[in-house]
Amino acid sequence: MAKYKLRLPKMGEGVNEATLTAWVKNIGDQINEDDTVFEVATDKVDSEVPSEVSGTLVERFFEKDDVIAIGDVVAIIETDQEIEEDEVVEIIENPEVEKISEAPDTQQEDTNIASNADSHRFYSPLIKSIVKKEGLTQAELDQIPGTGKDNRLIKEDVLAYLERKKSGNTQMATTDTTVTATVEKSQVKNTITEQKSIVAENGDEIIEMDRMRKIIADHMVQSKQVSPHVQSFVEADVTKIVQWRNQIKDNFYQKEGEKITFTPIFIYFIVKAIKDYPMINVQVSGNQIIKKKNINIGMAVALPSGNLIVPVIKNADQLSLTGLTKAVNDLANRARENQLKPDEISGGTYTVTNMGTFGNIAASGIINQPQVALMALGSIRKMPAVVETPEGDMIAIRQKMILSHTYDHRAVDGMLGGLFAKRVAEYLENFDGNSLL
Repeated sequence: MAKYKLRLPKMGEGVNEATLTAWVKNIGDQINEDDTVFEVATDKVDSEVPSEVSGTLVERFFEKDDVIAIGDVVAIIETDQEIEEDEVVEIIENPEVEKISEAPDTQQEDTNIASNADSHRFYSPLIKSIVKKEGLTQAELDQIPGTGKDNRLIKEDVLAYLERKKSGNTQMATTDTTVTATVEKSQVKNTITEQKSIVAENGDEIIEMDRMRKIIADHMVQSKQVSPHVQSFVEADVTKIVQWRNQIKDNFYQKEGEKITFTPIFIYFIVKAIKDYPMINVQVSGNQIIKKKNINIGMAVALPSGNLIVPVIKNADQLSLTGLTKAVNDLANRARENQLKPDEISGGTYTVTNMGTFGNIAASGIINQPQVALMALGSIRKMPAVVETPEGDMIAIRQKMILSHTYDHRAVDGMLGGLFAKRVAEYLENFDGNSLL
């Protein structure tokens, strides 16, 4: 029988580790291919990890609440199936696990990493493996700023330190961008802690934040600390769009089996405006601006729990309006059912949130890092408006909405941010549905 290494798979862009939240299978359990073996949570999404083979679970190397690095061996499954040689172990060995279970060698404590119990920080098995190989001391390790969740040290932090050490400039660790991120995350943590210090009065109800709400709080505070937010507001006459949708929505549903809402229509024209102003589709990295090739639209979705998640429509510029409609409906439905995959909530380059769904006429959003802009859509309302005609100006009832464009002033100045919002409004007002379906 072969023994298969079940590893923690990639969990999406920028995700280096995950927290084990539950074991679905116990040692000795029979497992079928695609059965969920354990569940994990990252700072972006909860996810189930299935087995790629059928067999018996014979070893588990982590416990609930342990932090696991991407690629770590989490369990061993004994199987009769033929599997790739790299995933076979004749004798079950897991050096990372041995480091967790072994008592610290007191003779090496001065030169090598101490166990978690001896340190004020958590170090994953992957970090321990790198540190042991490189011979770093505990003092060195403690001074390296961590950029992972809750300031944890991740692989990139240690590798960056080793590069600086080779060049003889380890002091750079106090001035580079990793420290900036660490300070920002520390400030976020302190902000939440300060809120907990408020004394509840008689009759007040204390509600503990769930994990997702804590993550949202961290991201929002961090975004405001990192990006100087600026807003531009534009009013758009969308009467033509409202009339067109009312005319085609029934036939569209019969033909495509999908309801067409206003959201994909607006996203369609936002994408067109991004192609006109590609410097909106950028990210900031230190003193560099990264112009993104792909246009990936994040769409904010409210969950039944009251929390928020932002699934991403990849390569939105390559989709027709019908394709966008299907993508919006699919992602929104699966988001509410907690069925999104990790890579479906990562890689966004611009975000859209439709506050009109909740009857709000306008909203001022918070940028979804590392993006530099987002657009909030207000509700569509019947408004009296001055309409220019060949016979002269007149007052008419028009369907109007407010577009709120929020952008990061480090990368986007007022002219670009304002012109982009205006361009979206122009596309909406000059709408012609004849060529869309």
